Order: sequence, then C-alpha cells, then structure tokens
Amino acid sequence: MSASLRPEPIVRLDRATKVFRTGGPPTTAVNGVSFEAFPGEVLLLLGPSGSGKSTLLSLAAGLSRPTSGFVHLWGKRLDAFTPRELQRLRAEKVGLVFQTFWLVDALTVRENVEVVLRFRGCRRAERKARTRLLLEGMKVGHLADRFPPRLSQGEKQRVAVARAVANGAELLIADEPTGSLETSQGLDIIRLLHAQAKDRGSAVLVASHDLRLTEYADRTLHLVDGSVVRDENRAGSLLAGSLI
Repeated sequence: MSASLRPEPIVRLDRATKVFRTGGPPTTAVNGVSFEAFPGEVLLLLGPSGSGKSTLLSLAAGLSRPTSGFVHLWGKRLDAFTPRELQRLRAEKVGLVFQTFWLVDALTVRENVEVVLRFRGCRRAERKARTRLLLEGMKVGHLADRFPPRLSQGEKQRVAVARAVANGAELLIADEPTGSLETSQGLDIIRLLHAQAKDRGSAVLVASHDLRLTEYADRTLHLVDGSVVRDENRAGSLLAGSLI
C-alpha cells in the first residue's frame, strides 16, 4: 500500500519522554520515543523489566501524559482532550489488559465483562450472549458467577482479555498478557489479539519480554532503558532510520 493510501494512525508518539520525580533523582522511563500504530497492525514492545514498556503503553492509552514530546490519539493531541473526553474515548474505543488486571472485586466475572458492553449501550440480551461467548472462548465460562478474589492469576488474566475485546475496541493495549499463563494458554491469548487486528482492524500494542511473540507482530520495537534501539518489521529487516 502506498503511503498516500495508508490509513491514519490510531496512535502516534512524537519524541515522547516521560520523567518521574518522586523526591529523589528524576528517573527517565521513556526517552524521546516516536512510533505510529495503524489499524490492523500488531506492534510489539519488546524488552526486559525496567525498559519503559509499561510506561509507553500508559502514554499510548492516554492514562499518562508525556513530560515532553507529544502523543496523538485518532489524530488529536492528547493534551487537547478534556479528562471527560478521554474517559469516554477509552470506554468506547480502547481495550486495556494490564498486569494488575483491574477487575472489580465486587462484580462477578460475567458482570466485569458486561459492564463494558453496558457503556456501549448494548441491550441486555446482546450483553449476555456476547459475554457468554467471550468467556467460553477464554475457557473461563464455568467461572462466570465467581468473584475475582476467588480466581487464580491466570484466570484473572483471561477474564481481563475477554473484557478488553468485548467492546470491539479499535485500540487494544496489553501489558505482558501471557505473563500469568501457561505457554499454550498464553499463545491462545496472543492469537486472539492478532485476530482482533486482522479481522476487526484494531491496532494492537503488546508489551512483553517473550521473544516468541515476535511471530505474531507486524513490527517489533526493541527497548532498552526507555529508548528504542531497534525497529523491525515482521520479516526481521531493519526499517529505514530505525537505529538510534
């Protein structure tokens, strides 16, 4: 596809830097990173713990603002959104799977997924049917009436993924989505996220230290100390100008 026909990126970071100041010396978690994520693309952020992967995902989701540089979501600069606009955008267009899962302990597994569809205005029958299919697809359908505190870490992970894809999100963001799962289960999750990109046209951003995930990524950004040190396409060739 020619550059002129390529769709607009869903996410674009332009020299984004994030510095944390907690009383001691400042810590640069992300250092001048630029990238774009397009509809139908799986973008893998690969690197060891502490390389800035989670912070980058937080910036891409609009959960955190850069100290310098810019983040654009659907062509609009992050600092141009009001907090209410960002909240609505995430509810309608973004699916999140973070390491803390963010499941609501007071809601059952079924209700944790249904609440996303409620925000989208889905009718009750549609909510229940879609939720059942998603939970069964994640192999946790038998846990629908259980509360999160009674789930294993792997079960929580699968419920979180079901919730993230429930609203047909245009942007899916997953932080170590295979970390709490056995190998076969983890790859099932990645295949599901890959299908969301290819079948539904979602942009999928995945952060991981697992090299096996490169097989499912269209592009892989290798991170070290908050910087992109290598940018590879799926064939493994370096993209022009990708070495920093």
